[in-house]
Amino acid sequence: MKQTMLGIIEASTHFESLKPLTKHRPLATLPYAGRYRLIDFMLSNMVNSGITSVAVFPDQPYRSIIDHLGSGKHWDLNRKHDGLFIFTPEPTDGAFGTFDFIEKHIQFLQRSTQKYVVVANTYTICSVDFRPILKRHIDTDAAITELTQFGKSLNIYFLEKDLLLKLFENFHEKGYETIMDVVRDKNNGVMLSGYEIPQQVAIIQTIEDYFENSMKLLNPEVWNQLFLKSYPVFTKVKDEPPTKYSKEAVVKNSIVANGCVIEGTVENSIISRAVKIGKNTIIRNCVVMQKSIIGDNCILDGVILDKDVRIEEGVEMKGSLNEPIVLQKGSVQGALIQW
Repeated sequence: MKQTMLGIIEASTHFESLKPLTKHRPLATLPYAGRYRLIDFMLSNMVNSGITSVAVFPDQPYRSIIDHLGSGKHWDLNRKHDGLFIFTPEPTDGAFGTFDFIEKHIQFLQRSTQKYVVVANTYTICSVDFRPILKRHIDTDAAITELTQFGKSLNIYFLEKDLLLKLFENFHEKGYETIMDVVRDKNNGVMLSGYEIPQQVAIIQTIEDYFENSMKLLNPEVWNQLFLKSYPVFTKVKDEPPTKYSKEAVVKNSIVANGCVIEGTVENSIISRAVKIGKNTIIRNCVVMQKSIIGDNCILDGVILDKDVRIEEGVEMKGSLNEPIVLQKGSVQGALIQW
């Protein structure tokens, strides 16, 4: 069964409510859990399930997807046969969705040797083995198997490649853009089966989703359901030194990536690579992305700092779990601005 699945990752989805974090990057490369990107989780699921051919369909801007995924070597997808394929949209293309990508790259699907296709997204975060799901899909003789949790669709689908091609033939006439449109059409005549996922699942569609699920990772039970020893999450490797902690540094219940310099207090927070936190500064209930610099004597609580944010000395900011403060990539925050 190892060679029977082709992976398709629809990385063209975007949500307006995430714009503060996706203005300069696609949703697929949004940092998560300190050292990963959202796309790492679904791509790792496919690789851990024995899938050796994966097509990624991104939207504009897609430069960071290409930079992050590269040849696919970190996922063992830099192969002579099959491997990782990134199909970028045309610069003037206003269309959207899986079927539009298939129309432009139909030969890829026609030439693939796999009988079955897994169509997934990048905003559903979980650790799952697709092989028993495919077995159930075959045993039940379903046309399409849809992954769900508590009855809610995760927008991940299993179907035969030939059926995907057949659905594609009439997608203009039917008004379909994605597999989800087919599933939602009650008059499509396609037999649908559901597969309930019991383990931890995070769906990232809003700023609140992102912040809440990031904070949940600080719970060891949630972390252990996502990061399994038998199913590792792969990502782009960056060689950086260990984090340096000063004698005055205090770190409690936090995730801290490599290359940081911590001189203050960090509590219940996620700190990405190469972050600098100054003396007498308190970081509490925060998500701090790569290469951000926080000066001395600051207090941040309930704040999301995007990449390369600079916080000057003496800044105090307080958000909440339901309304986190978001500082966009590359912004500078001074003490004169009140929050």
